[in-house]
Amino acid sequence: MPLVSLQDVANKNFDYIIAGGGTAGLVVAARLSEDPKVNVLVLEAGPANLNDDLIRIPAQIAQQFGKPSYDWNLTTTVQENSDSTQFGWHIGKGLGGSSAINFMCWIKPPAEDIDDLEKLGNSGWNWNTYDKYIKKAENFIHLPKEFLAARGLSLDKWKTNSFGGPLNNGHQRTVLDVELKAVKIMEALGNLGIGAAENPMGGDPKGFFFVPSSVDPTTNYRSYSATAYYVPNENRANLSVLVNANVNKIVSDDKFADGFLATGVEFSVDGSTYVAHATKEVIVSSGSTKSPQILELSGIGRKDVLEAIKVPVKVELSGVGENLQEHLHSAISYEILDDVPAETFDLLRDPATAAKHLALHPKGTGIFNMGITAFSFNPLEALTDKHQEIKDSVKAEIERDIKAGSLSPGLIEQYKIQLARLDTGSPGYETIFVPGFQSFPNPPTLGKRYLTLVAATNHNFSRGSIHAVSNDPNVSPAINPRYFSRESDLRVLVEMVKFNRKLANTAPLTEVFGTSPKEVNPGPNVQTDEEIASWIKKVVSSTFHPAGTCSMLPKELDGVVDPTLKIYGTKNVRVVDLSIMPVHFGTHAQSTVYAIAEQAADIIKGGH
Repeated sequence: MPLVSLQDVANKNFDYIIAGGGTAGLVVAARLSEDPKVNVLVLEAGPANLNDDLIRIPAQIAQQFGKPSYDWNLTTTVQENSDSTQFGWHIGKGLGGSSAINFMCWIKPPAEDIDDLEKLGNSGWNWNTYDKYIKKAENFIHLPKEFLAARGLSLDKWKTNSFGGPLNNGHQRTVLDVELKAVKIMEALGNLGIGAAENPMGGDPKGFFFVPSSVDPTTNYRSYSATAYYVPNENRANLSVLVNANVNKIVSDDKFADGFLATGVEFSVDGSTYVAHATKEVIVSSGSTKSPQILELSGIGRKDVLEAIKVPVKVELSGVGENLQEHLHSAISYEILDDVPAETFDLLRDPATAAKHLALHPKGTGIFNMGITAFSFNPLEALTDKHQEIKDSVKAEIERDIKAGSLSPGLIEQYKIQLARLDTGSPGYETIFVPGFQSFPNPPTLGKRYLTLVAATNHNFSRGSIHAVSNDPNVSPAINPRYFSRESDLRVLVEMVKFNRKLANTAPLTEVFGTSPKEVNPGPNVQTDEEIASWIKKVVSSTFHPAGTCSMLPKELDGVVDPTLKIYGTKNVRVVDLSIMPVHFGTHAQSTVYAIAEQAADIIKGGH
């Protein structure tokens, strides 16, 4: 049914209650409510934000950041290995969650990264099942071959079909100037030994390619969890969605002797507290930042954390809130020569130009239809001649810690997998080409156009945590990603920044930037490895793909959920979001969240 009122929910019974109406939560809700005999309630802390052009129009990326109607706008703790800097984390709030405010990149991980899930004890979680479930989610819309060819695109070797799922995606109709983006970037990478990705949508993203976007190329609007999974099903009588309802904790039957039995969810609306009752299951889908907090406020987690916030321990689980992993990036911006034809996001800073291009959007043209689509995924050895030195260093460091007994059994198993990825040349290191200015700390010059080269590391060895610091659900948890607690993560970023500088000085990109490229950030005064590292520590950014805080691992390896995503020690509580990913994968996260949710729904329904 359409969005419900508080009176429809408070003290009412539902078969399933889903805590969080984000990317994963709405997928699970839609799939469970396919059975008309099942009643499903979704509680979402943010507003609906439906038919909102700030979300729908592609080039509005990042305009939602910092706005409380769209963004939790969280902040990390002081990072001791980053010059005591605190960093912002932009996590989606409102129907659709982060799928409503992300950069819409539709990228699938290396097949072997997903197969690693099964190696960690999770039967049924592998590339074959991933491929099955991501196809259930997506509907890839092909633009005409002639249109793609004019933009330097060919999908002849890609395994892309119109799978018929609810989420429309494909290549956006507007890309940065054809000559600049489709030819010069690709040729420059080729001159440095990096070729085109053969089959990036089929588990092999290694190399350069133009990524599809979660944008419907027939409407030119963002396609996301709310438009794909909620709106088409909003009139189902058995689907209730309450917005502006913050989940506080899971309510349990304390008299039940055989484990933790969830009987409902406590939530708040406008400062008042209410309860909705669950007769079957509670499904926590609040993301890697909020899901562990909800569990801890419910009495599920580390004993020391729960005692510190004065919450009675109901299920002691050492892994809750631990094993936090995140992708990181640092960006260099170069000024495009005045005589090079290229329309970039920078032109939208002028109100008159922005208005002109906004009028072009419905026609599928103009800058507002442009996204971030040029990517190169690379193994470490393609980026630096210091690759073996870095590999040997991180191996020696981990072996030393194992001998010292300072690593948990679960982390040892994860590190074995990550070291193997280094040895096999997994493409966990990416260069992203942003058609506009996106770097720090120096500002852009009004009227100038830029191409930003982003260095992103996806297989980081550092681990952090997210824990509640109060039993008040309105107090944000402490987010401590412990950036660069493994020195190798910083060393890799330094080498990637140096590679991107080399790329900017490689023909034919020199035709775009000139033979002496004007680098705005970090700038010509930053040259040595030490200077680059110092700059990175201050400007490094999360890519907003946090994972691992409710890891799917065996309990003895500090797992929080089993392969059915049920929380250890509970009878009827599951976690369904990116927090279950025990070791991070090498690409952007949104497609994988959809695959997780689709598989979870089948597991809950008994069809997997």
